[in-house]
Amino acid sequence: MTILNLGCGTRTSARAVNIDWAIPVRLKSSRLGRKVAPLVIKGDRRELYDAMTGELMAHDLRKGIPFDTGTIDAVYHSHVLEHIDREHIPGFLAEIRRVLRPGGVHRIVVPDLELVGRAYVASLDAALAGTGDSAAHDAHDAHDATVSALLEQSVRRAAAGSSEQRPARRRLENAVLGDARKRGETHQWMWDRVNLSQALLEAGFTGPTVVDFQTSAIDDWPGTGLDQQPDGSEYRPGSLYLEARA
Repeated sequence: MTILNLGCGTRTSARAVNIDWAIPVRLKSSRLGRKVAPLVIKGDRRELYDAMTGELMAHDLRKGIPFDTGTIDAVYHSHVLEHIDREHIPGFLAEIRRVLRPGGVHRIVVPDLELVGRAYVASLDAALAGTGDSAAHDAHDAHDATVSALLEQSVRRAAAGSSEQRPARRRLENAVLGDARKRGETHQWMWDRVNLSQALLEAGFTGPTVVDFQTSAIDDWPGTGLDQQPDGSEYRPGSLYLEARA
């Protein structure tokens, strides 16, 4: 079956067509890029680059999905939807539905706002009930961490990869590529099982269903290696996994 892995970054699969406009995909999908990559990609980034496998397609998804109508069996994207401006979500979902065959599977993975929200309320209650200096300090730190989980990805300016580089390289990357928002790293919206299901229904999908990282209507989903680590553990803990049919 034909599976599209949209906005793949360096998380690719040999069983999918992996599509992104990210620099690693653009380099590895071209002959010239593969020659240049060893000169510019180092350290942890190089390990991720070398591990990329499967068919790679360098394409800007803001220009649509480059496949004919009704030709795709399954479309998958992980931690992509929250980076898209809310006003562009209907168009993105409509384009996915266009390329899927009737009955095709749309699998979505996003950070689960419900889990983060429940953790925030629990930490707030614990902080308010904290007794003793040490216990109160720990509870306040734990609470601050849940606030960070809610907001940090929406407000931070430092790009994740560049922040770990040496000062000179960090300045160069920021000058060329911009900050986290310019690179599309920040969250533009957050999703839970209610608002995501509603968005899918409004886009014409049917039967939105919450699943887990190992369960899917896509045949032998664990074999793709996209939602789990080589040891079988969950790749993105704290995620919401939801599938619907075209």
